[in-house]
Amino acid sequence: MFIFPTSPAHMKNPLKLSSWSLEPENSKFGPNSRWSNHDMDPVPPHKRTWSTLNYVSYWISDATNVPGWQLAGSMLAVGLSWKQALPAIALGHAIIAIVVVLNGTIGARLHIAFPVINRSSFGFWLSYFSVLSRIILAMFWFGIQSYTGSECVYQMLKAIWPSTARIPNHLPASANITTVGKSTYPMEVRIMCYFLYWLIQFPVMLVSPQKIRHLFTFKAIIVPIAWLSMLIWAFVKVPASVSLAPKHSQLNGSALSWAWLGALNSALGFYATLSVNIPDFTRYAKNERAQYIQLVIIPIAFTFVAFIGIVVTSAGETLYGEILWDPLHLVDKWDNRAAAFFASFAFMVATLGANISANSLSAANDMTALLPQYINIRRGQAICAIIGGWALCPWEILASAPKFLSFMSGYTVFLGPIAAIMIVDYWLIRKCKVDVPAMYDPNGIYRYWNGVNWRALITLIVSVTPNLPGLIHNINPNIFVGNTSYMFNVSWIFGFFVAGSVYWILSVVFPPRETFVDETTFGDAVYDESTHRSVSQVEEALSEKSKESVYPKA
Repeated sequence: MFIFPTSPAHMKNPLKLSSWSLEPENSKFGPNSRWSNHDMDPVPPHKRTWSTLNYVSYWISDATNVPGWQLAGSMLAVGLSWKQALPAIALGHAIIAIVVVLNGTIGARLHIAFPVINRSSFGFWLSYFSVLSRIILAMFWFGIQSYTGSECVYQMLKAIWPSTARIPNHLPASANITTVGKSTYPMEVRIMCYFLYWLIQFPVMLVSPQKIRHLFTFKAIIVPIAWLSMLIWAFVKVPASVSLAPKHSQLNGSALSWAWLGALNSALGFYATLSVNIPDFTRYAKNERAQYIQLVIIPIAFTFVAFIGIVVTSAGETLYGEILWDPLHLVDKWDNRAAAFFASFAFMVATLGANISANSLSAANDMTALLPQYINIRRGQAICAIIGGWALCPWEILASAPKFLSFMSGYTVFLGPIAAIMIVDYWLIRKCKVDVPAMYDPNGIYRYWNGVNWRALITLIVSVTPNLPGLIHNINPNIFVGNTSYMFNVSWIFGFFVAGSVYWILSVVFPPRETFVDETTFGDAVYDESTHRSVSQVEEALSEKSKESVYPKA
């Protein structure tokens, strides 16, 4: 459970790989310690601590972040009115909430993480495709979100010491990060703010998943207060008749239809990652009913946050003469230093909570599946903090790699099919009957054909391929792909429903009978057996001791 080896034997040769092995007795699953560890095992009963209130605060926490604020802005930028954008956001998150609860119930019922669940539908080895994809995406987004957090720190410092904004820049333009977006503060200040934010974030990342829920509760209190204050400020400074003035769409006909579908797809893709790996969090639920509230809180929270972004940005446009969809750029305009500090602090807390929940914890859970002998959740978070936070140089990505960012945003073409396969496999094909211990065995029933469920592989190919031309065009608009580019506007919807249909048909026509079980075998059965064995051993030892006292050895 430690980041670094601490025993004397380990400290003798820390460069030796075996020195970093986790204690093998920490896991009760898998043929040996190579295939599981304490953090990867099913969550034992005493660690199932998340209640309904925790899931409410979790999603309020995730909704209240800078990208959530900006979500409607991207829709208005393509010509939709705010009255057209908000329904797209509400409907998109209502759909994604259903997917989240369906996959979340699997985690809450079986108490296992996404990388393990994925093996029952994709096969032991094919599941690593989605696991590796999730790790890479999470680490890149971790760095980018960390940079957003550093901008919050800068605004806080500027509110305390206004002279921070007047520090001269001594680095050449070749550094590629003298400006990012509309931020123009010096490179030295950027690195200092980034390092400060990283130092604030890192110890919080090491908090256990059972206790991190308290961070989400804290964020769910602090951030909404700040954002509601900004909403009130916007209505006071600019009357609702102005900030919510009916602005008509600049589009009509088929262009309007495709733009609205594209907005819907953006809303669906906004948290498509968590719709796949939500079991990483629902496995800590007290019971499966505790996470049903996600069905309601997700569309409400994200739609209301987008509404706040629309109103405050509209007020900012009236007051400052420019559209400031990034709330930190809006805060930068304020003269009230106390208000600027509190708002920036709230945005920092918002970014920290979202970055840990959506990126570092997700990456850490997935890393445990890759090398459970060496990586647990705490070590995985540390690796994410170092590689995602520093090695990937997020400031360079933001400054010089917009096409790469377009690729990462477009990666939802894979997430819709993955979510659909998981749902159809568990709920329709297996009728909710699986063998949890077998998911930890590379030679168990979920091995399929050489570790690959060919039904899932064919489904991925069929559902993803039609969206690839649109993805290419999204990355580089200069590449003409004809009308197929429109497919990308509905990539998640297309991928999800096509994948679900194809996988269901293949699994019905060619059922994987070798993986079917009559009843679900839960991880608790292993814990119960282990407890029973321990009690029996104690009773046997006491019995032997009793015999020795009556019949002493010669």
